[in-house]
Amino acid sequence: MPRPAIHLQPLPYVDALAARDPAAIDTVVLHCTELPDLATARAYGERVHYASGTGNSGHYYIDRDGTVVEYVPVARIAHHTRGWNPRSVGIELVNTGRFPDWLDSRHQAMDEPYTEAQLLALVALLQDLRARLPGLAQVAGHEDLDLDEVEASDDPALRVRRKRDPGPLFPWPALLAAVPLRRVAADPAASP
Repeated sequence: MPRPAIHLQPLPYVDALAARDPAAIDTVVLHCTELPDLATARAYGERVHYASGTGNSGHYYIDRDGTVVEYVPVARIAHHTRGWNPRSVGIELVNTGRFPDWLDSRHQAMDEPYTEAQLLALVALLQDLRARLPGLAQVAGHEDLDLDEVEASDDPALRVRRKRDPGPLFPWPALLAAVPLRRVAADPAASP
């Protein structure tokens, strides 16, 4: 599969993110944006949340039409998955997920399918990352690594999963058949 066209659109604070040796990367974490479109995901990624002047973002974003955008180079640590950032690359697939009622117990369905163009671009990106990052050996969904439950926004007596992405419609068997990466099991003890 040919190397995907990657559009470089670094976040304004990218130089403030910690540098790392790409040889230390062994994991890819897959996310869905849980936002309506790439422009909204960009706006969220530009928000500063930390004293370092940085915010939350993945490294790569894949739009519904298969466009791949790099917000953070792999030689920098992006904030996308608690406890896993120094060793992982975060890939965000544009998808509404539970938007706009992320934590409402009545709106936990994630029923937007991923597009064929997104999935083909994801496979090409993962194959490219495997070629560039020799230590890359495993892939996980955000839902596999963050098992926390929080109060539901509609009823504090109820608990909902904080992270459910990439969600139940993500085609794990097809991805794992196309890219030789091991899936990290959903295990509370899996955190590094």
